[in-house]
Amino acid sequence: MRVKPLMLLPPVLFLALALTFWWGMQREDPNNLPSTMIGREAPSLPETALNDNELLTAEMLRQPGVKLVNFWASWCPPCRAEHPTLMALARDMPVYGVDLKDNPDDAQRFLDKDGNPYAAIAADPRGRAAIDWGVTAPPETFIIDGKGRILHRHAGPLIREDYTNRFLPELQKALAAEK
Repeated sequence: MRVKPLMLLPPVLFLALALTFWWGMQREDPNNLPSTMIGREAPSLPETALNDNELLTAEMLRQPGVKLVNFWASWCPPCRAEHPTLMALARDMPVYGVDLKDNPDDAQRFLDKDGNPYAAIAADPRGRAAIDWGVTAPPETFIIDGKGRILHRHAGPLIREDYTNRFLPELQKALAAEK
């Protein structure tokens, strides 16, 4: 009995797909989404401030010292959950915000009610800057060095074990490198 070459195609395709899935599951942290921005200069920022807040500029990101850029929105429940962490971080370092696809009045009400951790805020109503930064969904926080380069991208809220086990070690490493 002779096997036709087309009959081998489905098992070969299935094997290739199974190997791809297996390889993906063998990664160190399968939930980690690697960023192509690590080590690069931070992308451009929106040129509009949120209401009367100070506008976040590229020059601010090139100031000496470690700083954070947080993409957030008032309509985002995980952003609200991480807000106390951002308030605490803002006591020790500059935290900058990019308000993503949000109603400016809603965003300002949220900050007025719960406190404003941001030294400056840009508004990104259409999400164009978020695309340039590689943001998949708010909240996302970037650790930026004193030269304006991205050192780390953290997707998700800065809360609980995710904050202490994934984000905090990267922040401590960045702070140690700046000394």
